[in-house]
Amino acid sequence: MKLITAIIREAQLDQVREALIEAGIVRITVGHVSGHGQQKREEFYRGKKVVPNLIPKIKVEIAVNDEFADITVDTIIKAARTTGEGINGAVGDGKIFITNMEECIRIRTGERGGSAI
Repeated sequence: MKLITAIIREAQLDQVREALIEAGIVRITVGHVSGHGQQKREEFYRGKKVVPNLIPKIKVEIAVNDEFADITVDTIIKAARTTGEGINGAVGDGKIFITNMEECIRIRTGERGGSAI
Protein backbone atom coordinates (compact mmCIF):
# COMPACT_ATOMS: atom_id res chain seq x y z
CA MET A 1 0.00 0.00 0.00
CA LYS A 2 1.20 3.51 -0.81
CA LEU A 3 0.23 6.99 0.29
CA ILE A 4 0.61 9.39 -2.62
CA THR A 5 0.82 13.05 -1.66
CA ALA A 6 0.76 15.67 -4.41
CA ILE A 7 1.28 19.40 -3.93
CA ILE A 8 -0.22 21.17 -6.96
CA ARG A 9 -1.34 24.59 -8.15
CA GLU A 10 -4.80 25.62 -6.94
CA ALA A 11 -5.95 26.15 -10.53
CA GLN A 12 -5.13 22.53 -11.46
CA LEU A 13 -7.30 20.85 -8.80
CA ASP A 14 -10.38 20.29 -10.97
CA GLN A 15 -8.31 18.88 -13.84
CA VAL A 16 -6.43 16.53 -11.50
CA ARG A 17 -9.61 15.38 -9.74
CA GLU A 18 -11.43 14.71 -13.02
CA ALA A 19 -8.43 12.86 -14.48
CA LEU A 20 -8.17 10.68 -11.35
CA ILE A 21 -11.88 9.82 -11.56
CA GLU A 22 -11.46 8.83 -15.23
CA ALA A 23 -8.52 6.60 -14.19
CA GLY A 24 -10.71 4.88 -11.59
CA ILE A 25 -9.23 6.63 -8.55
CA VAL A 26 -12.22 8.08 -6.71
CA ARG A 27 -11.16 8.33 -3.05
CA ILE A 28 -8.99 11.39 -2.40
CA THR A 29 -8.37 13.86 0.38
CA VAL A 30 -7.79 17.53 -0.49
CA GLY A 31 -6.53 20.38 1.67
CA HIS A 32 -5.30 23.94 1.28
CA VAL A 33 -1.63 24.43 2.15
CA SER A 34 1.00 27.12 1.72
CA GLY A 35 4.69 26.84 0.97
CA HIS A 36 7.52 27.86 -1.26
CA GLY A 37 10.12 26.21 -3.41
CA GLN A 38 11.91 27.43 -6.51
CA GLN A 39 9.04 29.53 -7.77
CA LYS A 40 8.98 33.20 -6.87
CA ARG A 41 5.93 35.39 -7.22
CA GLU A 42 6.28 39.14 -7.05
CA GLU A 43 3.43 41.41 -6.02
CA PHE A 44 3.13 45.13 -5.58
CA TYR A 45 1.77 46.56 -2.34
CA ARG A 46 1.46 50.35 -2.04
CA GLY A 47 3.88 50.80 -4.90
CA LYS A 48 6.57 48.55 -3.41
CA LYS A 49 7.62 45.22 -4.84
CA VAL A 50 6.92 42.45 -2.32
CA VAL A 51 7.87 38.76 -2.59
CA PRO A 52 5.48 36.79 -0.38
CA ASN A 53 7.10 34.02 1.67
CA LEU A 54 4.37 31.44 1.20
CA ILE A 55 2.39 30.59 -1.92
CA PRO A 56 -1.05 28.93 -1.67
CA LYS A 57 -1.17 25.38 -3.04
CA ILE A 58 -3.42 22.32 -2.88
CA LYS A 59 -2.39 19.10 -1.16
CA VAL A 60 -3.97 15.93 -2.54
CA GLU A 61 -3.54 12.69 -0.60
CA ILE A 62 -4.48 9.32 -2.05
CA ALA A 63 -4.06 5.91 -0.41
CA VAL A 64 -3.75 3.19 -3.05
CA ASN A 65 -2.86 -0.46 -3.34
CA ASP A 66 0.57 -1.04 -4.93
CA GLU A 67 -0.82 -1.87 -8.37
CA PHE A 68 -2.51 1.57 -8.61
CA ALA A 69 0.53 3.66 -7.59
CA ASP A 70 1.98 4.19 -11.09
CA ILE A 71 -1.43 4.87 -12.63
CA THR A 72 -2.16 7.47 -9.95
CA VAL A 73 1.22 9.21 -10.27
CA ASP A 74 1.11 9.29 -14.09
CA THR A 75 -2.43 10.69 -14.02
CA ILE A 76 -1.48 13.48 -11.60
CA ILE A 77 1.59 14.40 -13.66
CA LYS A 78 -0.40 14.65 -16.90
CA ALA A 79 -3.22 16.67 -15.34
CA ALA A 80 -1.14 19.01 -13.15
CA ARG A 81 1.67 19.88 -15.58
CA THR A 82 1.42 23.36 -17.10
CA THR A 83 0.99 23.11 -20.85
CA GLY A 84 0.44 25.54 -23.64
CA GLU A 85 2.09 26.89 -26.72
CA GLY A 86 5.71 25.80 -26.42
CA ILE A 87 5.33 25.06 -22.69
CA ASN A 88 5.78 21.60 -21.23
CA GLY A 89 5.88 22.12 -17.50
CA ALA A 90 6.88 25.15 -15.46
CA VAL A 91 8.44 25.98 -12.14
CA GLY A 92 5.71 25.74 -9.51
CA ASP A 93 3.76 22.85 -11.05
CA GLY A 94 4.27 20.92 -7.83
CA LYS A 95 5.71 17.75 -6.39
CA ILE A 96 4.58 14.18 -5.73
CA PHE A 97 5.69 12.15 -2.72
CA ILE A 98 5.18 8.39 -2.45
CA THR A 99 5.26 6.85 1.02
CA ASN A 100 4.96 3.20 2.02
CA MET A 101 1.88 2.71 4.16
CA GLU A 102 2.14 0.21 6.96
CA GLU A 103 -1.55 -0.24 7.63
CA CYS A 104 -4.98 1.07 6.68
CA ILE A 105 -8.03 0.54 8.88
CA ARG A 106 -11.62 1.38 7.97
CA ILE A 107 -13.14 2.76 11.18
CA ARG A 108 -16.72 1.83 10.35
CA THR A 109 -16.06 -1.91 9.82
CA GLY A 110 -12.64 -2.53 11.35
CA GLU A 111 -11.45 -3.83 7.96
CA ARG A 112 -7.65 -3.78 7.57
CA GLY A 113 -5.13 -3.66 4.76
CA GLY A 114 -5.71 -3.14 1.06
CA SER A 115 -9.41 -3.93 1.23
CA ALA A 116 -9.89 -0.98 3.61
CA ILE A 117 -8.63 1.43 0.98
